[in-house]
Amino acid sequence: MTLRTERGKKENMSREIVSHRVNGLNDRIEITVLDERGEGGANHDYMIRFGEPREELEIMFQKGPLKVAGYNGISNEALLAVVIDRLEGFANGPFACRENAMARTKCEEAMQWLLKRTRDRMERGVEGQNIL
Repeated sequence: MTLRTERGKKENMSREIVSHRVNGLNDRIEITVLDERGEGGANHDYMIRFGEPREELEIMFQKGPLKVAGYNGISNEALLAVVIDRLEGFANGPFACRENAMARTKCEEAMQWLLKRTRDRMERGVEGQNIL
């Protein structure tokens, strides 16, 4: 599975993320940040390499306000929704455990805070713009 587009990446600006590494599976998954931090201080483009043979999955987050840049990436909320769905599956399967339930709760809490931020911005009429 490979998803690639060009959006001004600079190979010399890449850095590796290792906070997920804890066991044999995660030790073999490489996460690389591909771009410079944007105006808001966050990066937008990530490459995940996994499997044998190596597969690549590029994750591109929205870069720039919708009213200026249009729709060009995914949101934090979309990625959290995938993780929550997966944890819900474990909760309803033979591997249900307290740790997965707590992780799901924290992801749902993170989702609620992000949604609150978006709703507040919509109420103030600044959603989709580079305005606090």
